[in-house]
Amino acid sequence: MMNKMCMAAIFAATLCAGTISAQPAAVKKIIETGQTDNQVMHQLDILTNRFGGRVIGSDAYENAAEWMIREYKRWGIEAHLEEAGELPVGFNRGPWFGRMIGGDQAMDLHFVTPSYTSGTKGLQRGHVLIEPRTEEELNRMKHQLKGAWVLVCGENVGWPIDHSAKGDSIRAAIKAENIEIEKKNDALMEENWSKGTKHAMIPLREMPGLFYKEMCEAGVLGFIQSAPVPLRALYDRALLNDPNTTFDNLPEVCDIKLDEHQYKVIKQMVKERRNFWLEFDIRNHFKLGPVKYHNVVASIKGTKYPDEYVMVSGHLDAFDIATGGIDCGTGIGPMMEAARMIALSGAKPKRTILFVAFAGEEFGLLGSKAYVKTHAKELGKIANLFNRDGGPTPPVGISVPQAMYDDMVEVCKPVKEIRADYPFEVKVAKPFRRPTQSGGTDASVFAVEGVPTFGFNTQDIKGYNFSYGEIWHTERDLYTKNIPEYQEHAATVTAVVALGIANLSKQLSREGMYKE
Repeated sequence: MMNKMCMAAIFAATLCAGTISAQPAAVKKIIETGQTDNQVMHQLDILTNRFGGRVIGSDAYENAAEWMIREYKRWGIEAHLEEAGELPVGFNRGPWFGRMIGGDQAMDLHFVTPSYTSGTKGLQRGHVLIEPRTEEELNRMKHQLKGAWVLVCGENVGWPIDHSAKGDSIRAAIKAENIEIEKKNDALMEENWSKGTKHAMIPLREMPGLFYKEMCEAGVLGFIQSAPVPLRALYDRALLNDPNTTFDNLPEVCDIKLDEHQYKVIKQMVKERRNFWLEFDIRNHFKLGPVKYHNVVASIKGTKYPDEYVMVSGHLDAFDIATGGIDCGTGIGPMMEAARMIALSGAKPKRTILFVAFAGEEFGLLGSKAYVKTHAKELGKIANLFNRDGGPTPPVGISVPQAMYDDMVEVCKPVKEIRADYPFEVKVAKPFRRPTQSGGTDASVFAVEGVPTFGFNTQDIKGYNFSYGEIWHTERDLYTKNIPEYQEHAATVTAVVALGIANLSKQLSREGMYKE
C-alpha cells in the first residue's frame, strides 16, 4: 500500500492535468475509503445471506429492494422503486430434501427444482418407475403410476418439463410418429423372422414426459430427470408467459432435477425391479398475483448538468437454488459500495450519477427494457453505462472509441495508483456494428438504443482459478465464491471512474462508436 506522501504527489499531478480538477479531494477520499473502510463484502453478505436467492415475484427480491432503498437514503442518496412490470403469480422457495430408502443402503439425494414449479404436499414417499415410451407401455403400467416418482429421459439443462400447450402439441406429433415407427419395426421383425434378415429396429423418438398429462391424471407424485453437476435450475418460463396463468391453475406435480450419478444408480435399480422408495419434502410456495416487480433507482444529482448522466448498474434478481453471490452479486455489491464511497467523499458531481439495480434480468431483461421505455428521452444524454454482470474478477482496463480516449485516460489516471499490483490500461476500441437486438445482459438493451456501454476489461490477475461456468445459474452461485480483494478493487475503480466522467468539462463524445 502506498504511503501518504506518495499519494499526495499523485493527486497533485492529477489536479494539474485539469480534466478532473473539479474535485481531486473527493477522488482521494474515495481511494482512502476503498483501502481502509471498503464495505463491498458487507453489502454482498446482506444481499446474499440475509435475503438469499431473489427471483422477481419473491419476498426475497422485494425485501432486498427495500433494503437497498434504506441504505441509499442512509448515505444521503435519493432512491426510489420504479415499477418495471408484473407477474401473474409470485414464488417463494423454502428448504428441500430427499432420500432413498431400501436397496443396498439409504442415500441422501442431491437435487434441485426450477423456480415457479410445484413442491410436495409435505413429506411424500413413493416407489419409482421409468416413464412409458408408448401407449402400450402406458397401459401396462397405468395402475402403478399412482403414488410413483417417475424417471424421465434426457439430460436437464435447468428448464422444467414443458407442460404448455405448445409442449402438448410437440408430444402429440411425437406419439403419432412413434406409432408409425412401431408399425415399421413390426414389419422389420417379421422379415427378420421369416427371411433371416438382420434389420436393426428404428429407435422411437423421445421427449421428457412424453405422456405427461396422462401420468399426472394417473396420480404420479412427480418427475425426476438426470442433471449434470453442479446442478442448474432456471424457472417455468412457459407458465409465466402464459396469459391464462392464474393462482387457480398452477401445476401440482414436482419437477426434480437429480444428480446424474444418483440418477444412474436409481434407474438401474428400477430396471432390476428392486424394492426401494424415494421420499421428498420440497417447500416451493406460490403467492397470489398479480405481483409487481421494481427496479431500484438511486441518484446523486449533478450540480451543473443535472440532465446528463453516468450510469452504474447490475441486476438485483438472482436464481434461488443458490444465493446470487456472483450472478449478480458482483454487479450489485460494487455498485452499492461505489455509491457509498462517492456519497461519503463529499463529491458534488457536475453530471447526475445514476445507480440502477434492474429487475428480471434472468427472466428476459425485463427491468432494463422497462427502464429504456420509461426513460427514452434521457438515453441520448447518458455518457456511459457501466453494467457489471459476470465474475468477481477486477477491472484491468477499458476500451473506448478514439473520440473518448483522451478524456478517459485523464479520468482513469488515479485508478492506476489505487494498487500498484493491479494494472489498468485505456485502449482504443475499433468501431463496431450497432446491435439491432438485445443479447445476454442488461447493457445490451441500452446498446440497441445507441447508448455507450463500454464496460471494464477484467482478469483473474492473481490466479484464483475462478470459473464462471461452474457458477452460472447453478447451486454454487454463493457468497463464498466471491474474491474479496477483487470486489473491493472493482468498487473503488467504479467510484473513481464514474465520478471522473461526471466531472468532465464536456460530455463524452459518441463519435466513431459504430461502423458506417
